[in-house]
Amino acid sequence: MKLSIIIPTYNEATNIARLVQDLFRYSGDQSIEVIVSDGGSKDATLEIALQAGASVLKSPRPGRAAQMNYASGFANGDVLYFVHADVGINRDYFKDIERAVSDGFEAGCYRFRFDSNRAILKINSYFTRFNRLMCRGGDQTLFVTRKLFDQLNGFDEYYTIMEDYDIIIRIWKVARFKIIPKEVTVSARKYQNNSWLRVQIANLTAFTMFYLKREPSSIALKYKSMLDYR
Repeated sequence: MKLSIIIPTYNEATNIARLVQDLFRYSGDQSIEVIVSDGGSKDATLEIALQAGASVLKSPRPGRAAQMNYASGFANGDVLYFVHADVGINRDYFKDIERAVSDGFEAGCYRFRFDSNRAILKINSYFTRFNRLMCRGGDQTLFVTRKLFDQLNGFDEYYTIMEDYDIIIRIWKVARFKIIPKEVTVSARKYQNNSWLRVQIANLTAFTMFYLKREPSSIALKYKSMLDYR
């Protein structure tokens, strides 16, 4: 298996080196490429990513969907793995994905856990083991075979937010989806700056607006207005 790891970035100088280095370290001698697709960072994201060993692209359009699609056009792998820059990768990621694909799963993700010991956040993490749309999200990372990704025409760039939910819905219609029974680590910063209830209400509001097919720009505006992003 040749794995292409695609990381969309915007001002991720504090996170990108660690992630790229971990991806290479945990891959062992397996065949991977790491592509950073940047949406116009004002910090040193690109320089740091390059020094860490990643290939670096400047996406002509900002937004995760557009950046990931752009990078996929340069990817050589037969499996694509989309990873957010602030995620703590699972050290078994290569063999886990390889095993899932060999078992007939054309796409899938991990469960997640927060980088926090708060009991209430462990409840959120627990529900990521279930194959329900509200339990998914881009922070859980996403692998897709190149064949399936091309069949789906990639991410829908209409979705400047919630693009991960849209592509998972489309994957479920045509392919088997594997939830790998291990975790990646995601930041609890959003919950540290806001109450647990406030974040849950914001998430539910965004999901409901997506379900009702509201404009992505209005979803993003509403979501950001409900949370403190310090």
